[in-house]
Amino acid sequence: MFDAEPGADVYDALREAPARIDLSPGLPDLGAFPRAAWLRAERAVIGDLAASGFGYGDPRGTLELRRAVSGWLARNRGITADPGEILVVSGTAQALGLFAQVFRDAGIHEVAMEDPGSLGARQHLEHWGLRTPPVPVDGDGVRVDELRAQGAPAVLVTPAHQFPTGVVLGGERRRELMRWAADGGLVVEDDYDAEHRYDRPPVPALRAMLPERVCYAGSVSKLLAPALRVGWIVGPPAHRDALVDAKRFADLGNAALPQLVLARLMESGELERQLRFLRRRHRRRRDAMIRAIGTRLPGAVVHGAAAGLHLMITFDGGGGPGGDLRDTDLAAAALARGVKVHPLSWHSRRRDRQGLVMGYAATPPGAIDEAVATLAALVRERS
Repeated sequence: MFDAEPGADVYDALREAPARIDLSPGLPDLGAFPRAAWLRAERAVIGDLAASGFGYGDPRGTLELRRAVSGWLARNRGITADPGEILVVSGTAQALGLFAQVFRDAGIHEVAMEDPGSLGARQHLEHWGLRTPPVPVDGDGVRVDELRAQGAPAVLVTPAHQFPTGVVLGGERRRELMRWAADGGLVVEDDYDAEHRYDRPPVPALRAMLPERVCYAGSVSKLLAPALRVGWIVGPPAHRDALVDAKRFADLGNAALPQLVLARLMESGELERQLRFLRRRHRRRRDAMIRAIGTRLPGAVVHGAAAGLHLMITFDGGGGPGGDLRDTDLAAAALARGVKVHPLSWHSRRRDRQGLVMGYAATPPGAIDEAVATLAALVRERS
């Protein structure tokens, strides 16, 4: 899977590949799912639910969850959104698909993407027929001057914790992006990893700055579990009805029972407690990965450590992939020894930039050290 341009099924293939240690980015700590709290909330929901609650519901999502998400966004992301503005979707993947369909119908055929940027997000947009021209990312985030020069009418960004570099969109760059949007551009904000912050306070969502020009998407996939397939969209007024129509004809709306359970967890404060627990746990694992890299891969440069569930490493100072050794070769060799990582080149249009993207949320510190030791041995053998 590493010896060719990654296809649409590359993530499926990588998930199915056996490995002792999985450092795939975007993989949350599935063992930390709050089973007891979920079961309590589920029993309460089932016990209180009227018979009519088991029927077809509102394609926008249950009112209970939309109210809860409204409060969650106000408390955690600085977003003021009425429940009527919120559309419940099956995770960020479906959000991107709905945005793509609505944009295409509105005559928008290009959505620029950060480079490096998520391979998966690019695949979703391109599946729906959109072009995804790259815009470079630097230490302050997406280059808005390059975005203006490129000329795309819309852009997808991950401003809270850019994937994969981990850069937070800087204050002046945020204002510059909002000026671009005010001039007619459309911003798709994937609020990736926004809640998972360790060394700095969270930055407000772009949606809070210019709601008329920002399409916002969030989910609980990294906070609870991808298996729930629950996320939300807050669309700008011009596209809101079309997004609801696209969701209606996609699936008539998400399953109502998990929405009601999640709403109860949000309203009770249980989700905030879970987030505080995860921050402590993830910080320990992040620190373990940084220590292991510093000890075993001293030539590696760590990026994006202040937040999120992954680190990006490059070998700008030498001592890593270079010459005949590509990051895809290193990732393939690591998988052969039981360690899963992503090559940076999967997520970059600039094939000359080599590195690895490694998640730490799902892996205990001891296994993280073992995985980095495996990578270090491979680098030594092949350099």
